[in-house]
Amino acid sequence: MQVEKSARQLRLGFVGTGVITEAVVTGLLATDLEIAEVHVTKRNQEVSARLAASSARVQVHASAQAVVDCSDLVFLAVRPQDARSVLSPLTFSEGQHVCSLIATLTHEVLQGWIGTHVRLFRSIPLPSVAHHRGVTVLFPHDPLGEDLFGALGTVVSAKTVEEFDAFAAASALMGTYFGILGTAADWMQSNGIGRVDAQRYLSGVFSGLAHTMMEDRDKPYETLRVEHSTPDGLNAQLFEVFADARGPDALKAGLDSVLQRLSDARKTFGGGVK
Repeated sequence: MQVEKSARQLRLGFVGTGVITEAVVTGLLATDLEIAEVHVTKRNQEVSARLAASSARVQVHASAQAVVDCSDLVFLAVRPQDARSVLSPLTFSEGQHVCSLIATLTHEVLQGWIGTHVRLFRSIPLPSVAHHRGVTVLFPHDPLGEDLFGALGTVVSAKTVEEFDAFAAASALMGTYFGILGTAADWMQSNGIGRVDAQRYLSGVFSGLAHTMMEDRDKPYETLRVEHSTPDGLNAQLFEVFADARGPDALKAGLDSVLQRLSDARKTFGGGVK
């Protein structure tokens, strides 16, 4: 199959219907891109039914092969532990575009299962793409991927597989971010503030800080920290206690552990595209 269409004409397919698939499809359907069709598997019947109900362009298929056959660009969005059994039986066309959303599987592993004749790239979309506020990493750079994910927010292209793994490791901060806010909310509740008010307050504070970061995106974070910390003030005091308790070291150790896991997976299955 010759795939030279622009993103405005594509038939998209999703093998796997989890949280990220729903976010990507929801975001794309809300853009002005003229996506002709969206084909999804019904592995998660609740999500696939919700997507089908959201637009007449979404079609649900009983088999993954049917999705592949109907699509110009296929997104692979199954769990790593299920990937081989789901992907190995599939037949892809010559030159068909394939985007893997499976963070721990390398090009070599995937191409060993689906063939080297496809035009494969990997990406790390985050749930916020549903609201066009996402930032998505691609590797290697792919014009179709940039067109699609560019409509959902910011696109960054990794130059090497090592860069891609570092971006992937940094994306694992989401759970820690909410964990820190949860800890702060629990502390506020222990000091007499209701949970709803605590979360409303923290959400407002951090929403404002996110806006500041976007306005000053070229400023180093250390500069922003200093600008938000009066000398000997409360913010400076809290960060000093955090640093003395080796909070930054714990964060770096967590990032290192995730990066090592990704690196180990790459070494186990073979290196990535250079």
